[in-house]
Amino acid sequence: MRATILHAPGDIRVEEWADPTIEQPTDAIVRVVAGCVCGSDLWSYRGINEVLEPRTVGHEAIGVVEAVGADVGRVRVGDFVIVPFDHCCGRCVHCLAGQTQGCVELAMTASGQAELTRVTNADATCFVLDEAPSADRHAAVLALSDVLPTGYHAAVSAGVGPGMTAVVVGDGAVGLCGVLSARRLGAERIIALSRNPERQRIATVFGATDLVPERGDDAVEVVRELTGGVGADAVLECVGTEESMATAFEVARPGATVGYVGVPHGAAVPWRSAFRGNIGLRGGMAPVVRYLPELVPAVLAGDLDASAVFDLELPLDEAAEAYRAMDERRSVKALLRP
Repeated sequence: MRATILHAPGDIRVEEWADPTIEQPTDAIVRVVAGCVCGSDLWSYRGINEVLEPRTVGHEAIGVVEAVGADVGRVRVGDFVIVPFDHCCGRCVHCLAGQTQGCVELAMTASGQAELTRVTNADATCFVLDEAPSADRHAAVLALSDVLPTGYHAAVSAGVGPGMTAVVVGDGAVGLCGVLSARRLGAERIIALSRNPERQRIATVFGATDLVPERGDDAVEVVRELTGGVGADAVLECVGTEESMATAFEVARPGATVGYVGVPHGAAVPWRSAFRGNIGLRGGMAPVVRYLPELVPAVLAGDLDASAVFDLELPLDEAAEAYRAMDERRSVKALLRP
């Protein structure tokens, strides 16, 4: 198959790679119709995460089931499926408690930026659509594999509810989906921290009522002014750095909760601020499978649409340009078509 291969930091190539195969009787092989580059992929691309050897990349995908293992009963060849980035068994104690990201058999999509990808525990993991979406709806559906549920997880973890003021730290695709999710959960005021004009535009379309271009202490001061010195009822941390985490805690009002979904990279928690303000911290990896039964119908009905985060679409063979565009912040999120 043709696949995107990360050879070393900054070195992305699309090359021939061995097709994934059925390794366990619960596996499925999906022919990818659309995949994309995630902001978390850039950690390795930039060399912040170590790259030990060439490997396939991409954990977001939608497509058509091409083969299934002997023990797969619900998912069938020919089904159009959403592939959550984190696979789960659906039967362990953690899955039954709704913590599908903590599954004892947890696995990740490893070749979403390719022609084919393997899905473990396919019956529990794949979300089967009744019919294949049209090409112009692929972006909205693809967002369900990771970025939309992750933004939603930030909002749910932060306890966003009707009438609240929410602050979203981070204007990447996840942060923008956090804005969209906060609006869905009823936040009355949504303050988005962003200094990029295009991302500010998307945030406003998604429901942001206020835009704060400042960062660090300056951003904290502006948020406090906007909230009359009170701070936010809920904060969504969608970056994963020490500065973003510190900002999240400083803009939270006493008793609020920070919902964090940014993959941590040096993100030390400011425990003194947390202790002084009784500020909670919840979140982490999104249990995508848990959220899909709620989010998919809303997306298919057109009531929830995160497709605007995909502002660049390229053929798979131009994956290197997709990475460059996102690394240079010329693109929010790039969709790739094999």
